[in-house]
Amino acid sequence: MLALSTPASNTVAQTAASQPIVRVEIKGAIGVGTAYHFNEAFATAREQDAQLIVIQIDTPGGLVSATRDIIKVILGSPIPIAVYVAPSGARAASAGTYITYAAHIAAMTPGTHLGAATPIEIGAPDLPGRPGPSPGDPSKPSDDEKDNASHKKSVNDAVSYLKSLAQLRGRNAMWAEKAVREAATLTSSEALKENVVDLVANDLADLLRQLDERDVQMASGPKRLQLRNAVVIVHEPSWKVQLLNVLTDPNIAFVLLLIGIYGIIFEFWSPGLTGPGIIGAISLIVAMMALSLLPLNAAGIALLLLGLVLMVGEALAPGIGILGIGGVIAFMLGSLLLFDPAGADIDFSVAWPVALSATLTSALLIMGLLGFIFQARRRKIRTGEEELIGLEGRVVSWKTEEGRIRIHGEIWSARSSHQLKPGQAVSVDQRQGLTLVVSPIKERT
Repeated sequence: MLALSTPASNTVAQTAASQPIVRVEIKGAIGVGTAYHFNEAFATAREQDAQLIVIQIDTPGGLVSATRDIIKVILGSPIPIAVYVAPSGARAASAGTYITYAAHIAAMTPGTHLGAATPIEIGAPDLPGRPGPSPGDPSKPSDDEKDNASHKKSVNDAVSYLKSLAQLRGRNAMWAEKAVREAATLTSSEALKENVVDLVANDLADLLRQLDERDVQMASGPKRLQLRNAVVIVHEPSWKVQLLNVLTDPNIAFVLLLIGIYGIIFEFWSPGLTGPGIIGAISLIVAMMALSLLPLNAAGIALLLLGLVLMVGEALAPGIGILGIGGVIAFMLGSLLLFDPAGADIDFSVAWPVALSATLTSALLIMGLLGFIFQARRRKIRTGEEELIGLEGRVVSWKTEEGRIRIHGEIWSARSSHQLKPGQAVSVDQRQGLTLVVSPIKERT
């Protein structure tokens, strides 16, 4: 019986070894592009009938929605997934901790750390003059109490989520709660000792060596890995992923939105240029696509639009007044509050320099350039054919219905339905070629 079973065992081992390993790297903040990249790698693994997916991770955190999308794929994966915090100096903070806990296998390289999974503070910071609790009505909660309640709710939800992942994978649930409530962190050796990760490996080769012949608990039952001599397929980000990563950057999306708005505005004020309209329309559509994938703050959008409206109002009313000052302040606040911090576990907002530059540029373009355009359009025309209309002159000579008049020191041919006399004051009604149609001033008053 032993002789008969040996060839069958060798065949199974050879078949398993022929199944490749797919490696995908998650580096930097986790966003929409990251989730798309992982989904592509997962699809490749299924097409290649891979026996293992290795996620090499180095992240400070990222979008909550993108993190949950990645975790959902991991939890439903029929292929074992190993999260490997590497290289040395890397971290799996915030969202990275959740992904590490969700993986079938969690590993770290020496010199790395994970943890600090506390949700970002949702409530607004204390501001000067902010109203406190009403002394006359102690039953009403203060703003601080409301913020604390909101923060506790988000923390409790995060604790439950991470603990459920820990219980599913048989990892340290008590430390998971500590990572959320106290922002605790662990080094690689400490994480191994605390049963937060399964092993510590020096590099990818060492990781695969330690995982060879290891049983992984899957939803369908235990699955043994046969990694010796298995080919490693590195899944590189596609151009779509790279484009998504660029477009979903808060600063890029914000700038594209402004370019779109300015392009449309200038096209309406100067019809026929086409260039600003085309660029503005393309930028606006791309910005809307990017913003639809990001957590927006309704108050930020409202302040941004209010700022634009007030600055346009200042452009229509010459001078630096209350409308312009209010518009600049509203626009600046709207830029900083455009994205909802509750949608990410890292600082996810428009950078101060970008917001300040955009505010100053908007003020210059709208209140300066557009204000100049409006004033120029109000001025009386001083050149061209239209400049002559309404001007006053004197009749030099006249015969029947035609004659000559003097305007601005120039002699013009003229005609009129009135009988005029030399020296009589006339006004220009219209111009027909080199002949002016005039009428006596006394009959126009």
